[in-house]
Amino acid sequence: MAVKIRLARRGRKKKAIYDIVIADARAPRDGRFIEKIGQYDPNSTPAGVMLKNDRALHWLMVGAQPTDTTRKILSVEGAMLQKHLQVGVVKGAITQEVADERYNKWIEEKAAAREEKIAKMSGDKDAIKKAVFEAEKKKKDGMIAAKAKVEADLIAAAQAEEKAAADAKAAAEAPAVIEEEAPAATEAPSTDATTEEEAKA
Repeated sequence: MAVKIRLARRGRKKKAIYDIVIADARAPRDGRFIEKIGQYDPNSTPAGVMLKNDRALHWLMVGAQPTDTTRKILSVEGAMLQKHLQVGVVKGAITQEVADERYNKWIEEKAAAREEKIAKMSGDKDAIKKAVFEAEKKKKDGMIAAKAKVEADLIAAAQAEEKAAADAKAAAEAPAVIEEEAPAATEAPSTDATTEEEAKA
């Protein structure tokens, strides 16, 4: 019987989480399995992995073949390195103490690198949020300035129309005043003429 280490899907629609299972290669993806050795959640950042390393090592040592995705997960979690070191111990190339020392050193380095990566990702997220906020603020300020300019232009246009209407009204009233004063100017010489005639008489 060919035994695989693979993922079995569960969870709700569009938000799947996966069980890491030991299963017969002929069994359906989400069907019967021999043992569940962990869980993989790709929805979080970084992806959440819970793995029983001792059981994963046991199944790797007895010949279970991981799929591509589970091989990567096992590699990140250190199970593949542990298997490699254990094979060296079985063959007599290194002792168990040396294998454990190398494995523990790798785990410490990996943990430090992971913490640094998580801190960097958190910093990048904060920087992205700040940049988005600044862009939105700049856009809002631009919209407010444009609205104020439009309102100022409308007020100026209304004032110009009022001034033009006032000038037109003043221009319309001005000739009427001149016409009223003009007959008085023409009557004045006639009165002078009558006074001269009276003087002659």
